[in-house]
Amino acid sequence: MATPAASPLLLPLPLPLPPYTFTFPPRRAVPCARRLVLRPPRAGRPRLRDPPPATPPPVVEEVGEEEEDDDAPPLRLLEPPQEDDPFPPEMEPADPDFYRIGYARLMRAYGIEFLEGPDGMAVYASRDVDPLRRARVIMEIPLELMLTITQKCPWMFFPDIIPLGHPIFDIIESTDPETDWDLRLACLLLYAFDVEDNFWQLYGRSNGTRRPRSCHENVKEPEESNRFLAKTLGTLLYYLINFDGLGTSNTSLMGNVQHKTIPLKLKRLAPDHERFLWALSIVQSRSVNLKLRMGAFLQDANVLVPYADMLNHSPDANCFLHWRFKDRMVEVMIKAGRAVKKGDEMTIDYMSGVNSSFMERYGFSSPTNPWELINFSSDAKIHLDSFLSVFNIAGLHDELYHNAALTSGENNFVDGGVVAAARTLPTWSEGDVPAIPSLERKSAQALQEECHTMLESFSTTIQQDQHILDSDGHIRRTREIAIKYRLHRKLLLQKIIDALDIYQDKILF
Repeated sequence: MATPAASPLLLPLPLPLPPYTFTFPPRRAVPCARRLVLRPPRAGRPRLRDPPPATPPPVVEEVGEEEEDDDAPPLRLLEPPQEDDPFPPEMEPADPDFYRIGYARLMRAYGIEFLEGPDGMAVYASRDVDPLRRARVIMEIPLELMLTITQKCPWMFFPDIIPLGHPIFDIIESTDPETDWDLRLACLLLYAFDVEDNFWQLYGRSNGTRRPRSCHENVKEPEESNRFLAKTLGTLLYYLINFDGLGTSNTSLMGNVQHKTIPLKLKRLAPDHERFLWALSIVQSRSVNLKLRMGAFLQDANVLVPYADMLNHSPDANCFLHWRFKDRMVEVMIKAGRAVKKGDEMTIDYMSGVNSSFMERYGFSSPTNPWELINFSSDAKIHLDSFLSVFNIAGLHDELYHNAALTSGENNFVDGGVVAAARTLPTWSEGDVPAIPSLERKSAQALQEECHTMLESFSTTIQQDQHILDSDGHIRRTREIAIKYRLHRKLLLQKIIDALDIYQDKILF
């Protein structure tokens, strides 16, 4: 059957072209697309690849005489915004290898940058983060990169990198289960450094971990140094140092060491005592206590978490650590409801303790530590609820916080020092019994006089301590830390005096 075909007479003829035609300008490359290539990647995840090759210079088009007379300003909307660097000027970006060794082992970081300065490394936000109802993850570290040991017997390691029958088991068994947690974790760290191709070898090499100064650096005499170490670090380390001069038959000097061969086994991990002191200081200053859920068991463990150990301490921290048991990862998360600006430092709260505890373990103190205590000997007391209401402080005694939503205008007076004053000042509270303003003022003045007496008991003033720290002369690190601790103690006393002045002015009649 033949298919019907249209007659050529029925097809419409093409219309004639109009006397004028539309002419389109030649196509050009989209300027915004070119800028997407030239613009550096946004800070967030670290760039692990080599930069792209340089693009050839653009072709300069010949400009006619009529276009030369056009002096119109360039269109600002097409230019990339010029942003000021919000990071501190003394901080420099970390080595790219510091990111590579972690990313190759499933470590992830989102919206942060590791920066290195004269005082060490820190973590800063590389973009703005709006407050959310849920916590936001900024770092993920798998268990395989960490060093962990349980706090109680039986000793368990996650991951279990110690071969069966290794002498390190005898060393760990000889330690005190209640107090020697740092010795056990230091032995694990030294073992990880001795294992070939271990992650901690690369991590310690890339982040520029230097052996910190020991706390006995100013001790000159060997006998005095040995006595100091024996008193501070226990008998185990003392015999590590003096092992060459000890005989194994001399049992009276071994003290609490159960195994006579322990010093020799420690020598295998640390050829000299300085290396052991270095590992011990790393453990004391960078480890955290976490509850690790392994299957059906919940373990309290001492943990060394790489990359997360670069987070500094702050009483008003904006991040916290969370154990994600499904895939066995430690998460660093921004607290819910916290807004973070680009260039802000990401911090965590190491522990709730006084400044002396921070000095003993970490080597620093804080003038705004909300857990600092001052021992008052006066019988004067102030009304607790009245003092809290004046500064808009709410919560129970162990959970006090400043409710900034109730503060009218910008008031930066209330900080951790005022919260510490609310905890450490002698107070009274008897149900609904109100405070008598005249008696409250007398009690506040008595407490102020005691604070002035404490300030006068110091050999220097606040201004003198600040002048010593600001001077250009060389100062030892240990002396600088001691002066800062003394200065922070004085600043807290002055903060309490100022807070009591405000309390007397604003107390309700």
